[in-house]
Amino acid sequence: MRHGSIPGTRGRVRPVTLLGDPVLHTPCEDVTDFGPELARLVEDMFATMYAAQGVGLAANQVGVASRVFVYDCPDDDDVRHLGHVVNPRLVEADGVVLRGPEGCLSLPGLEAGTERYDHAVVEGFTVDGEPVSVHGTGWFARCLQHEYDHLEGGLYVDRLSGWRRRRVMRQAARASWGR
Repeated sequence: MRHGSIPGTRGRVRPVTLLGDPVLHTPCEDVTDFGPELARLVEDMFATMYAAQGVGLAANQVGVASRVFVYDCPDDDDVRHLGHVVNPRLVEADGVVLRGPEGCLSLPGLEAGTERYDHAVVEGFTVDGEPVSVHGTGWFARCLQHEYDHLEGGLYVDRLSGWRRRRVMRQAARASWGR
């Protein structure tokens, strides 16, 4: 991605994989080729995230089982965080555990109170292979943990139990996209 360009403007919107697609429950593979195909994937992911009005998107949500996610997410102080991470590792998730509303582009229109730490650090690389460390607090920390979970083959509903999980799964089954 060139500096000064707005991510996603040259990308194409890809279909978002929905709950039930096996790619969402399979741990993603490390990226080994930092070439034009990866840059195109990241550009497409930004375009798709913006088209779906999301704040983050993992590669498996567009059917690609690679360890990449993009984000354009505010923190609790309304500071915008914009970027991407290739081969991320969640190196810190700590602080206070907060239950807050969480949704997912792979479960459109649904959300549930999900527990997450209010501080997270993800380390990885840019599309150019440069090391990157991303620190998040509040809402942005939730976003980083959510996207990282995707790459591990998990969804926020996997963190739910009891009536919260049952309610979301019933809603998903009744949703037009769930049929």
